[in-house]
Amino acid sequence: MPDTADALVAALRQALGAAAVLSSEAQADEHARYLSDWRQRYHGRARAIARPASTEEVATVVRLCAQHGATIVPQGGNTGLVGGSVPDASGKQVVLSLSRLNRVLAVDAANLSMTVQAGCTLAQVQDAAAAAGLLFPLSLASEGTCTIGGNLATNAGGTQVLRYGTARELCLGIEVVTAHGEVLDVLSSLRKNNTGYALRDLFIGSEGTLGIITAASLRLYTRPQGLCTALVACADMSAAVALLQAARRHLDAGLTAFEVMEALPLSLVARHLPDAARPMAPFNANHPGVQPPWLVLMEYASSVSAPHAAETLQGWLDEVLTTGLAQNAALAHNEHQRRAMWALRESIPLAEKTEGLMVKHDIGMPTSAVPAFVAEAGRAITQRWPDARVVCFGHLGDGNLHYNVQPPASARSGPALAIFEGEVNALVFGLVMARGGTLSAEHGIGALRRDELARRADPVALATMKALKQALDPTGLLNPGRVL
Repeated sequence: MPDTADALVAALRQALGAAAVLSSEAQADEHARYLSDWRQRYHGRARAIARPASTEEVATVVRLCAQHGATIVPQGGNTGLVGGSVPDASGKQVVLSLSRLNRVLAVDAANLSMTVQAGCTLAQVQDAAAAAGLLFPLSLASEGTCTIGGNLATNAGGTQVLRYGTARELCLGIEVVTAHGEVLDVLSSLRKNNTGYALRDLFIGSEGTLGIITAASLRLYTRPQGLCTALVACADMSAAVALLQAARRHLDAGLTAFEVMEALPLSLVARHLPDAARPMAPFNANHPGVQPPWLVLMEYASSVSAPHAAETLQGWLDEVLTTGLAQNAALAHNEHQRRAMWALRESIPLAEKTEGLMVKHDIGMPTSAVPAFVAEAGRAITQRWPDARVVCFGHLGDGNLHYNVQPPASARSGPALAIFEGEVNALVFGLVMARGGTLSAEHGIGALRRDELARRADPVALATMKALKQALDPTGLLNPGRVL
């Protein structure tokens, strides 16, 4: 149907302004970023792409879509990895982009809080906190593009969860447009507010299926006076977990990050992004041609000074090197070296994408269970598919691994790929769940893990989630087909 004859599109343009509603008639190239996910796994079409500029306009879009029987796909930065923020192929859904709700509304330094609109990028939020001499610690590789609304909708994790928690722990209050087109204001910046149900927590992590987050009050922290970062080589995952235990004992709350990377993902970075691989040079120089089996990227924050941070971390590393807990270590001696070490870790997803198709798993389990899982899963995959390759890295400090498997050459497309993906998912998730783990630690469920959740979730938990969806969105208006 041409846009000129589409009553919903006409109503949206009248309410928001013509420039704020993109036509989907031709699905123009400039609209493609709204219609495909970052991994290029999901591609859709949209009846329209609505870009409201205020909470009231978001509510108007919701009411108009409900009146015209069109379902809504809320979208932030569209950096998700589970197909939760792109429309389906029907061409009937409306993409509701929060990109124009991008203002920092207030920073309350005395209260260690800030209030922002949902379309602010994570980097924008970090910068606003820094301008006030404070810290918003959520940190993701996509922070220049992902938005705080999307971070909250998926309960994003990232590299600082070990010290500061997930997005949920960093949020004090939210503003939400409900499926009825009403505005729920629980945008409080209070630390204590014991007045009934925690409505905030219903919407955080719900992936836009229960309501659309339009603003948030966020928790801020004092900035560390000094940071020191190090790369540490370990013989195996058991040694890395033992190193984590020792770091927790000796560095306590100053330990803010503890990432782990196996040799294969590091070799992919060296192959495809050689500039990002420079921090590995000290290890390669000591052992030419041999990658360390595992590298740990760790960071220590001091409330005293940068020299104090460096002295503390260096002294502790000297001890663990003497005892043999670590094989080798390299300390960042300036901010440039620190950023280079983080760039090595954050370049892995792009290096993977360049290398080729991967079957991805965002799994979590108790850190004590990680070494046995890595060993057993590696053996099982090698025995079943000798030519498959495991790319393992992630946030060991909170038990979250990105355990990705590159299919053998014979199973990289068509039915063979689908069979391989199903079988390797069953193997990996089976081992994870047997260890009290989760099939999604930080990426969410979206469309990718929806059926897996239905198979593996506790029946009572699943029934409760369905009851919440029915109560808050009885017509299935918001992000249908995601999560449930």
